[in-house]
Amino acid sequence: MCPFRLNKDPVFPSPLLADANGLLAIGGDLKPERLIAAYRSGIFPWFTEDQPLLWWFLDPRLVLFPGEFTSSRRLRREIRQGKFRVSFDLDFPQVITACARVRTDQGEATWINRQMIDAYCHLHELGYAHSVECWQGDSLAGGLYGIALDRVFFGESMFTRISNGSKIALAALVERLRNNNFQCIDCQMTTRHLLSCGAREISGQEFLRQLDHGIHTTTPSGKWNHDTF
Repeated sequence: MCPFRLNKDPVFPSPLLADANGLLAIGGDLKPERLIAAYRSGIFPWFTEDQPLLWWFLDPRLVLFPGEFTSSRRLRREIRQGKFRVSFDLDFPQVITACARVRTDQGEATWINRQMIDAYCHLHELGYAHSVECWQGDSLAGGLYGIALDRVFFGESMFTRISNGSKIALAALVERLRNNNFQCIDCQMTTRHLLSCGAREISGQEFLRQLDHGIHTTTPSGKWNHDTF
């Protein structure tokens, strides 16, 4: 099946019409209204600099339920020792830029291009996109960012500069989401790292049911400014 071509309206076809690789649609823009409509339906943008805007819905879908998060003894020990400090929404631009640079510095292509960075920084200012920063002293050791809609968090990317930096950021995010009754974290693509943290694959239809149960409003939650560890 050929991907659908989007017009100026922030409307998407049924995500279940995506092809076998997950590609659903092409074109459109990265305006907040379209991005929120996409995430509400489990759709996300993913494209490189030399491609048009591509929109995806993966089936099966990797999801982490906060109550199923697992961490190693070493990670729990490092958290108890207080070697790191974690903050939320303290420096979103630095986190998303670091997520891009961890790939470009290795000579790899990244979907987190200037267009994407600008769009998600705008979502951050609107209170939809959030970052988690893991600090060692005054240095950023790791972090992650994503979108929060009601009780579902859509993880986008993470990075590590110091061993376990991103894992500690993820542990802090899970604790926050659990305390605020979030239903699940969308991890998008399956990786061994996320599987080791307790994430598991569910069908596309089950994922859509999770979104229906977990998202009753798309009103932004505002910024999450405070430390957790």
